[in-house]
This record gives sequence, structure tokens and C-alpha cells, in this order.
Amino acid sequence: MGRRVGAVTGSGQATLVVIGNCQAESLRLLLDADDVVTHRLPAVHELTAADVVPLQRLLARTDLFVGQPVGDDYRGLPVGTAQLVACLPPGARTALVPTVRYAGLHPYHLLVHPPGLEKPDPPAVPYHDVRTVLAAAGRSALPPLTIEAVQAVADASVAELDRRERQHDTVRVSDLLARPVAGSMRTINHPGNAVLEPLAARLRAALGLDPRPPGVRRELLMSIHAPLLREVVAAHGLDVDPTADWTVEGEAVPVETVTAAHLAWYAARPEMLAAALERAEPIAALLRGA
Repeated sequence: MGRRVGAVTGSGQATLVVIGNCQAESLRLLLDADDVVTHRLPAVHELTAADVVPLQRLLARTDLFVGQPVGDDYRGLPVGTAQLVACLPPGARTALVPTVRYAGLHPYHLLVHPPGLEKPDPPAVPYHDVRTVLAAAGRSALPPLTIEAVQAVADASVAELDRRERQHDTVRVSDLLARPVAGSMRTINHPGNAVLEPLAARLRAALGLDPRPPGVRRELLMSIHAPLLREVVAAHGLDVDPTADWTVEGEAVPVETVTAAHLAWYAARPEMLAAALERAEPIAALLRGA
């Protein structure tokens, strides 16, 4: 769980709030500098009713706000982006940033969070694999992965990110993934510093702040690394060796271990298999070249 929303002390610097998912905390760390005071907050999906009033009070004295697009009354709380922006004082500056998801380096993987279904993440790693979903559902296996299929998934990911940027008028990030490097994404929803650092610089500009070096130099969002397949390395011309295993908190986890855990989980959670299958079908079509 993230830290609870607490009291704020003044320092003469601009007060900067960043709210969203795990990417938001990474951006906060990168934005932190001598001209702002930032405040660590729980991820938006971790907020509770007890956090709402303290958060609103914090926002009432916030100068700079960065948020990801979130609908009104998210999880039954008034923490949608528009609802939070309405708490800001006159003259506060805002910048929206899209939730970064990109499958071009991990073309088999999915996140599936259907509304109303509890505990939607599978065990071992919280990412569904299209191949495992199809096998669990008794569907035809996919053909061998090709460079063309990798590029099709990558192009679709960039196009979807661009669509969401335009829909919500966010700071642009999709162009940073048009030619990815190995460190662009750790998983489909964990961007690396190669994306996060230039994105933070763009946010500073959007907020009217002068350029500053990144607030931290360490690598961020490092808890899970998905395998980087040979065909992906070839498709993007990456200067790294392929990897076969997952890495979770520094420990190698074989793909076979993950697959077995997911197959057993789908057998016990048919409602999640159905939801994952629905999400998997468009990607399976791209991977089949349809």
C-alpha cells in the first residue's frame, strides 16, 4: 500500500502533486527538484474514503498538478481527474499524462482488469499471456512469432497511445516508443527511464517550469522484467541479448513456471479466462497476421 495522504508544510517552493498509478510515483521522483515540493501519495487505486478529505485539502493549496486521465467517482470515490482538478486553487497549472502501455517489446502480454471482477491478476506475474489464454480456452495455438507480427503489435500499441493522448489532451509520449530501445519498457505497463526521463522533462515544460536534471538517477519500476524474445530483439534492432525468463524482484522465474501457475488459475477462475480471452482475441489476430 502507498503512504496515506497526510499534512503538508510550506517551504516557499511550488507545491507539485502527481497522482495516478505506479508510473505517477516514478514521475514524481523525476520531477522533484529545488523549485518544487512534491508529496508522495498512494496510487489512485489504493485511495480509501479516509484519504479523500486530506487529498482535497492538499489540492486546495497545490500550485502544480499532474494527473493521469481517471473517470469521475473512480471506485466509488470522488477522485476522478476532473474532480481533483476542481479542488485546485485559481491559477494552479495542470498537465495530464497518459497511462503508458506498450506491447511492442512484449507482444504476447496483456493486462486484464474487468470492472467488478475481484483479484484479476494471475499468480506469479500479474500479466496474462495470449498463448496461455488460448491454450486454457482450447483455442488454436498461434503460429511462430515473426518480425512482421512484432511490428504489427508495436504499431497498434503506439496508435492506441496516440489516440488516448489526443482524446484527453495529454503530454505526448507515444513518439518516444516509435523506435523503442530495450530499456523503454520493463513490462507492458512499466516504462523504463528511457521513457520516463524525457516524459518528466516534457511535463516540466508543460507546467511552465525551467529544465532540471532528473530528480533521481536510479533505474525506476524495476520489480518485474518480462522476457525479451529473440524475434523482438530482431524486429526492433535492439543491441541486447534475448532473455527467456521473467525476473521478479531480482530472481529468475522460468516461463514454464508462470504458464503452469496461470493454467491452474484459469481452471479455478473461468470468469477471468473469459475476460482474458476477449482481450486476447485482437492481439491474437495481429500475431496471426489477420
